[in-house]
Amino acid sequence: MYYVYVLRNHNNFNRYIGHCKDIPDRLNDYNYGKVKSTKAFRPWHLVHHEEFNTRVEAITRERFLKSGIGREWLDYQAF
Repeated sequence: MYYVYVLRNHNNFNRYIGHCKDIPDRLNDYNYGKVKSTKAFRPWHLVHHEEFNTRVEAITRERFLKSGIGREWLDYQAF
């Protein structure tokens, strides 16, 4: 299984979208500062995730969520 996830920083409301095979391990990577691009915005909280059978499906959904329409959809969902 592959997952697409949306993380939120509640201090400044930054949002991060990605995909992985293990959400808890990936979230720990972000919160322990192992990811350079998100290290300055800790802590991160999981606000949404979706499950997919293949990596291709997950990447397709991740790209949608990062698009303008996808960002609007996320804003509408009020995560």
